[in-house]
Amino acid sequence: MNFESGIGAAQIEDGNPLLDGGVEDRRSKRNLIILALAVVLLLIGIAWYVSRTSATKAEDDTKEQAPVVTVVTPGRATVEGTINATGTLAARRELPVGIAGEGGQVVSVLVEPGQWVREGQVLAVIDRSVQSQQQASQVAQVEVARANARLAQSNLDRALKLVDKGFVSKADVDRLTATRDAAVAQVRVAGAQVGVLGAQMRRLNVVAPAAGLVLERKIEPGQVVSAGSGVLFRLAKGGEMELRAMLGETDLASLAPGVSAEVVPVGGNRSFTGQVWQIAPVIDPTSRQGIARIALAYAPELRPGGFASVVIKSGSLVAPMLPESALLSDRQGSYVYVVDKDNKVRRQPVKTGMITPNGVAVIEGLNGSERVVLRAGGFLQPGETIQPVSAKK
Repeated sequence: MNFESGIGAAQIEDGNPLLDGGVEDRRSKRNLIILALAVVLLLIGIAWYVSRTSATKAEDDTKEQAPVVTVVTPGRATVEGTINATGTLAARRELPVGIAGEGGQVVSVLVEPGQWVREGQVLAVIDRSVQSQQQASQVAQVEVARANARLAQSNLDRALKLVDKGFVSKADVDRLTATRDAAVAQVRVAGAQVGVLGAQMRRLNVVAPAAGLVLERKIEPGQVVSAGSGVLFRLAKGGEMELRAMLGETDLASLAPGVSAEVVPVGGNRSFTGQVWQIAPVIDPTSRQGIARIALAYAPELRPGGFASVVIKSGSLVAPMLPESALLSDRQGSYVYVVDKDNKVRRQPVKTGMITPNGVAVIEGLNGSERVVLRAGGFLQPGETIQPVSAKK
């Protein structure tokens, strides 16, 4: 026992080769494990770098392939509403004038188109030679009736003086009284006939029913006219004109009498200020349009029958404004392309309003803060990625 113990102690003190070999093996295994872990970490890092580089490159390639599109942020603006339309100029109150009497041959025409006339002024004179003779004859009949009335009165006066003496009966007095009354009535009848003939003669004069401007003359000396001859003159009462503008149902609904308008006749550069004084109560079922009548003061440039354009003020509106190039339409209606935060375009339905020189008002669908594709919207598809570029102010 002592011998073995001594040997073990000596071996420990001097170092045992077997024990030293075991320690070295453990150290080698540990180093190998560390080395393997380092290699694995290195490979993971290389893989991550490669994948990151590929993703970045793919993203860059995607950006390079995405189209560059100009966008605009419309904001909101106050727009003075206007309605542009066209129409025909006409007299505000046109007065057709014809022959009121039995007619005859025209002796003279006293006015020309473009002249101003007063109420009751004679425009044309019809031959009245026959009517003059008839009136003279009737005047003579009045004198005959008056003579008969005087004679009847004298006979009655004499009879009344002889009644008390018994030479004339009461019946004779009654008869003479009736004769006197009939004669007096005949005077009135003849006088009324004279008045009728005088009125007929006066109606042979074609007169202006009101003061105004002569627009048209359809009568010449020597012409035979009658009540069936139709219109001989056309007058514009007071010289007042109007523009009869054709407007759609929506525009008509936004108007009210008293709204101001600027009228420019075709071929001229002068603008005339007027007011809407009447809006048509009905709509043409064929054209879906109605008439807004715009009153205008007289001016030589305003010729009835002419064509003119008009700009009607229809109030103000606060809304986003977009150029026409940004607006698209199809069977579903009007729309725009809006760019989201991921630079993808999406379709946005809108409702448009007034059209102005600065663009089109969008009354529904936008609040003004969106990025809207300015041009080339027809070449894009919903969900497509783009490279937005802000439009230059």
